[in-house]
Amino acid sequence: MKSILLSVLILLMTTCATVVKFPVSSVEPAADITAKIKNDKQKNFVIEVTANYLASAERLSPPKKMYIVWIVTKENGISNIGQMKNDNAQKMKLQTLSAFEPQEIFITAENEGTTTFPSGIEISRIVLERK
Repeated sequence: MKSILLSVLILLMTTCATVVKFPVSSVEPAADITAKIKNDKQKNFVIEVTANYLASAERLSPPKKMYIVWIVTKENGISNIGQMKNDNAQKMKLQTLSAFEPQEIFITAENEGTTTFPSGIEISRIVLERK
């Protein structure tokens, strides 16, 4: 019985996640963007960014090719953590891991997915208050 309770407690602790909502974007005001951050068993940060109703980057002025998600960390500065992928016509998503705790997450529209520093249009940014 104790082992079952301990297993349930460990499962609950590892599934706790922080969910944050990005502010309304002046560039893409219809976009509804959230980020979910949790730790995995190896103490990495699982970061999942979901954007509903985010227009295609080609429709921006000037047009871009893709949306890139960035994190800012104390240990590693600004890092490109990946390109948002279309789940369907109304939803884009990125799920990735980071060994470093994110302090900020932001999205830019870029022409190259491998860019190492943001240079495109910033869509939205959230500053995280982590414990």
